[in-house]
Amino acid sequence: MASDPSRGETAERLRHLLETEGEIVRPRASEDNARREAAYDELADLETLRTEARAIKEEAIERLPELIQTVRTAVEENGGTVYVADDAADANAYVADVVDVAEADGRSDHDRPSVVKSKSMTTEEIDLNDALEREGVDVYETDLGEWVIQVADESPSHIVGPAMHLSRERIAELLREEFDPDVEFETAADLTAFARDYLGERIREADVGITGANFVVADSGTITLVTNEGNARKCAVTPDTHVAVAGIEKLIPSMEDLEPFVNLIARSATGQPISQYVTMLTPPTPSPTLEFDGPDADEPITASDGESDREFHLVLLDNGRTAMREDDQLRETLYCIRCGACSNACVNFQSVGGHGFGGETYSGGIATGWEAGLHGQDAAAEFNDLCTGCTRCVDACPVEIDIPWINTVVRDRINRGKDPGTYDFLVDGLTPDAESGSGVPLDKRFFGNVGTVAKLASATAPLSNWLAGTGPVRALLERTIGIDRRRDLPVFQRQSLVDWFEANGGAEASRRRARVGTALEREAVLYPDVYTNYVDVARGKATVRTLEALGVPVSVPSLPESGRAALSQGMIATADRRASELYGELAADIDAGRDVVVIEPSDLAAFRREYERLLPEASFERLRSNSYEICEYVYGLLENGADVGALSTADGDEPIAYHSHCQQRTLDLEAPTTAVLERCGYTPETTGSECCGMAGSFGYKREYYDVSVDAGEQLAEELEGSERVVASGTSCSDQLETLLERPVPHPIEVLGPDR
Repeated sequence: MASDPSRGETAERLRHLLETEGEIVRPRASEDNARREAAYDELADLETLRTEARAIKEEAIERLPELIQTVRTAVEENGGTVYVADDAADANAYVADVVDVAEADGRSDHDRPSVVKSKSMTTEEIDLNDALEREGVDVYETDLGEWVIQVADESPSHIVGPAMHLSRERIAELLREEFDPDVEFETAADLTAFARDYLGERIREADVGITGANFVVADSGTITLVTNEGNARKCAVTPDTHVAVAGIEKLIPSMEDLEPFVNLIARSATGQPISQYVTMLTPPTPSPTLEFDGPDADEPITASDGESDREFHLVLLDNGRTAMREDDQLRETLYCIRCGACSNACVNFQSVGGHGFGGETYSGGIATGWEAGLHGQDAAAEFNDLCTGCTRCVDACPVEIDIPWINTVVRDRINRGKDPGTYDFLVDGLTPDAESGSGVPLDKRFFGNVGTVAKLASATAPLSNWLAGTGPVRALLERTIGIDRRRDLPVFQRQSLVDWFEANGGAEASRRRARVGTALEREAVLYPDVYTNYVDVARGKATVRTLEALGVPVSVPSLPESGRAALSQGMIATADRRASELYGELAADIDAGRDVVVIEPSDLAAFRREYERLLPEASFERLRSNSYEICEYVYGLLENGADVGALSTADGDEPIAYHSHCQQRTLDLEAPTTAVLERCGYTPETTGSECCGMAGSFGYKREYYDVSVDAGEQLAEELEGSERVVASGTSCSDQLETLLERPVPHPIEVLGPDR
């Protein structure tokens, strides 16, 4: 169990970032995300490119040992050198030796050797700058953002935009303090001009230029640099010696394989159709070396005859990547092309930036995989819980990496590395999870077993509701399992949806109530998720009335939890068991041709996505293909002849604001709800905010309450002028009802007929 002080410390650290960096990061990340979405929308063959890029990465990682040998041969035939570094120390020592030799042979008349660098997360990963400076080397970052970070002596806050958290005013202040310039920094152009002049001189004087590589083509030894400033090419070709440092996962087989990545990387990073500079070099280049000083400085540059004095070293870094390749769960991380799209799409990243949602080197959703694989699980543990599994990053990733699943796996491993908590024995026997004795913290076991908690609270309501609202109990809940006392708790209903349905005659009565003569010949099983069954019973009742009014008989059996709550806590063994139990209960209904209707989008997402990893393939496919979100199902019924007049309709143009659940958007199920609302006489307006910030248990936790509310306030601000608001997720409704101080029902409660 996490101690209360550590929750408090985490909360305080995140509050500080919300106040100091969040206000600057949010609009920039959000704008980049909006531009990415627009750029994706304009690309007719987007999904083809994503699938192609994914396949190339899969092949490259599979063939990695072979590709390393291939690129070694190609580079050496070109006249360069390849060095495969085992770890950071190995890579740094090699680069330091190269700089030492280059300085001895170089043109610089400075006392200390100097290096200019282009932006490279791989060199950040190995702390190359610090290592070279300890060897007496002057290192200058030439990417504008990286240079600002170097001047500020801070770490990058974003994979692509390292200085995203700094305002223009703060950058101007930093440069004035560092350089005491004669010019005033009144505009961004002033800052850029100063940087260009200063860094241009450093590039001309440098002994060695160091770049990263977005991609390395194995069969030719070509490195590809994708930038917007052109500094990377200058670093590569101006000094006589060029060192490219790249992770071994940057290898792709051939030049033909570059095309999908060049089409995708700028779009996913910044929403640009293509970056300002796409440089492909097959070094060492035959171009003549440059002389800026000395007796030959004024001599014209002449064409080379293919011979030059240039040196090139390709340093391929392992540093744990081979182990990641052999890890079935982390291997997918190696497909990452470092575009930062997962960061921009993440509402929690937008709130706290990479200094909160990041580890030693990498930030954003994919950072958990990188940090766990390269620096160890402890490096990922501090920020891993900021991923709520909303899946908004899934659609953003250009190589279709299942980032939420990587976060879930690492969370599971982090949990299991801990000792059982002091109160663990209290949970054993009361909860039906499969994590007993594994070290899963008490708070995670509580939230992962929310179905058991809800069943008990419903059975004892209203006493349980009164008791949970008392000060001493709220203090106890905050101290033991970290439920923030400022968060409103769910109000449990004494009569569950399942009990209500049985009290009204059950499935037989539903057949009689379903309209005769519509001849839709469908039957449905309504999945009573935990919140619909015990808390938001009204939306379950509205669903039953709606389906019966449209001629579909319903059954509402008592079914096991889906395992969604357990997954959110990283309790994969429990989720796996519950998936099997639930499928076992539903199999007979599916065999009988009944449709499974789901209200809570996160449970449907489990059926359609995560169960692929938990169930046998045939079972997963049967459940996935026979499960429907409620409004998706109603839309299908209407399209197949059901009478829209049986529903509750509006006058024809009644405005209604609709916020769809994150998982619903990822499943591309927002459109059916808006279509049904329109057919029923409403004029829906959908929200643009990424997420409500509640995300199940996330918004209840003391350490994350402020982050949750910060995200929710962005959404609430968007909706505060709307007279009528509906939301499809329980968490979304709870968050909005608190912030808007009025009811926010599920759309089915608006559409369902009164009875």
